[in-house]
Amino acid sequence: MPNMLDYLSQRGGLSFDEAPLSPVDALILSTLSYVQFDNLISQNLREAPKISELSQMLLELPFEAQKSRLRDRRDGELLEAMGKSRRFGPLRLTGARELTDDQRELQFAAITLLLENGGALLAFRGTDGTLTGWKEDLNLSFLDVIPGQEASRAYLEDMARLCPGKLYVAGHSKGGNLAVYGAVRSRDDTRKRVEAVYNYDGPGFRKKMLEDQGYQEMLGRIHTFVPQDSVVGMLFEHEEPYTVVQSKEEGLPQHEPYSWQVSGDGFVELGQITKESRMTDETIKSWLAALSIEERERFIDTLYEILRSSGADHISDLAKPKNVLAILRKLGGEDEETKQMLMNTLLRLAGAAAGTWLGQGLRNR
Repeated sequence: MPNMLDYLSQRGGLSFDEAPLSPVDALILSTLSYVQFDNLISQNLREAPKISELSQMLLELPFEAQKSRLRDRRDGELLEAMGKSRRFGPLRLTGARELTDDQRELQFAAITLLLENGGALLAFRGTDGTLTGWKEDLNLSFLDVIPGQEASRAYLEDMARLCPGKLYVAGHSKGGNLAVYGAVRSRDDTRKRVEAVYNYDGPGFRKKMLEDQGYQEMLGRIHTFVPQDSVVGMLFEHEEPYTVVQSKEEGLPQHEPYSWQVSGDGFVELGQITKESRMTDETIKSWLAALSIEERERFIDTLYEILRSSGADHISDLAKPKNVLAILRKLGGEDEETKQMLMNTLLRLAGAAAGTWLGQGLRNR
């Protein structure tokens, strides 16, 4: 089944005048936002490089320098295919912004594609795999606003001043949440210019956000897409309807955009998420409902500090033997109250899971 790369091969010869912006186009740019473009893209719109030029610049970098900028080798293939296409190649990329602050628990990045009609497509990066980015995601469970959300609002306002046309906003994973937040909390005049928000398997919000006037105004323009076994996209609350996209993977790997199946100028759509996705959603929501805001914050902060004590900066580093040993030593050295808190919280998660599975079993009898 074809994916984004096949889409570029099949429809890359069509300009945006010939074929309007599609949800697949917005997913392509959302995925491209994972590439580290710092020092390659000018903040000056007149000096912004074309995608074709940017692709060549990246490909000409030494292998290690090129690799360090890519989350996945396919991101390099994606940029190359975009550069060679008539659809994306002549368009300019600008506004690369990256902010990381361990103290503020902030991980933020975004890029902007200048469209031929004077409009712009803004794409927000999802979690980059750093512990800081992971912690900021978890903070969504107890904070009304995380630093990345405020950064997304500021970025949207900045780009709106530079780009006079229609605005489209998109993001994958946490980037989808940031895209929605930025559009919803932007100034009235900016929000009116936002034609559409594309949220690709991004988590929702606490209920307070759903009652926001800006959210209600944007509701009809928010387009959310999730794979059939979605976990991340089911987190927290959504009011907008969502489209279920077929993925070639199973379970959590479905979160990867390259696994999403494309047909024509859209996705291969399914009627609903799977039973497993619904049960995971119910389990997490039941667990969070059983915890006070203070309990959520304490559990997440404590877990984060234990993981950071290993010296790891990236989620992938946690599996290294030396880091595992450091985590176990730190956990063993915690006071009894902290150990009990961690254990009780995890037991509540286990209890929520057991209750969900039992309830599902009774409903199926």
